Amino acid sequence: MFKKINAYKHLKLLLNTKYIMVFGQKKENWKDNLSEDAQNILAGLFESTKKHRGAYLATDNVNIAQLWSALIEIKKEINELAEAVGRIEMPFKAIVAVGEAAKKSAIESFVREIVKPETEDQEEATKKLVDSLMKF
Repeated sequence: MFKKINAYKHLKLLLNTKYIMVFGQKKENWKDNLSEDAQNILAGLFESTKKHRGAYLATDNVNIAQLWSALIEIKKEINELAEAVGRIEMPFKAIVAVGEAAKKSAIESFVREIVKPETEDQEEATKKLVDSLMKF
């Protein structure tokens, strides 16, 4: 007839209230001291953990399990971002390679126009100068 009450499961409800009674004194909720942006981020994070509710409510330490659930959600977001960066990384590397080739060609053309190498030694010096300028 009476349901067994798990104190840990109900602690979360207490933590989400505006004030917590500690030894008869009102204590302000720590989340109220966060900036509005931080409160919104935290609320979104708690919202994202709801899909794991069955798992963290089944444990004796709901708060810790909910934190681990939040970490899972953050890790999933990090993995998604890493995958997205990986997809755009190759095109950017190709763009940089094309740019570097065009840069070398322009420098070489400019240096050859000024130096006008006629001997093999001058040709070698021109290549070294172009290679040196490519480092900038």
